[in-house]
Amino acid sequence: MKPNDIKILDGLKLGNPDAFKLLFDLYYVPLSTYALKYCDSFSLAEDIVQDLFIKIWNEKLYMDFEGIIGPYLFKAVKNNTLQATKQKNKYQFVEIEAQVNTLIIDETIDIKFIEEDKKKLYTEIEALPKKCKEIFKAIVLENLKYKEVASQHGISVNTVKTHYSRALKQLRNVLAAIIFLLIA
Repeated sequence: MKPNDIKILDGLKLGNPDAFKLLFDLYYVPLSTYALKYCDSFSLAEDIVQDLFIKIWNEKLYMDFEGIIGPYLFKAVKNNTLQATKQKNKYQFVEIEAQVNTLIIDETIDIKFIEEDKKKLYTEIEALPKKCKEIFKAIVLENLKYKEVASQHGISVNTVKTHYSRALKQLRNVLAAIIFLLIA
């Protein structure tokens, strides 16, 4: 048994505040350094040690001590530091999870709007005159060249361009809204 611990304990049990100051002065720096082994912040380590001393004083935990106090203090600091670190990491995880959920919701909303706009576009394409619709689908959806579309339909390249131009004019309003949403 350490003689200092016994003197300090006896003084604490008699209600001597100087004994508490001695305990604090003797163990504060070593406990703070020890706590730093388990966390990445010296201020957090100090807070944990200070909280332990406050708890010991307020709850008169020293009345239950027999013999040396040091091992109890070091074990308590270790446990409190690990718990504080665990709580800190838990809160960070909760914050990250909340942000991920927000992004997922935003993505779902965006996909929903895009799907609605896509349906509008296809509805408008289906509403085009027959030749314009065929030409537009061949160029845009099938990725064919003007020449290929012209030979498939037995018309001139200029006629393909005319039909394609008319289709684009009719779809311009719908396309403008979709392009605006995709850019925004």
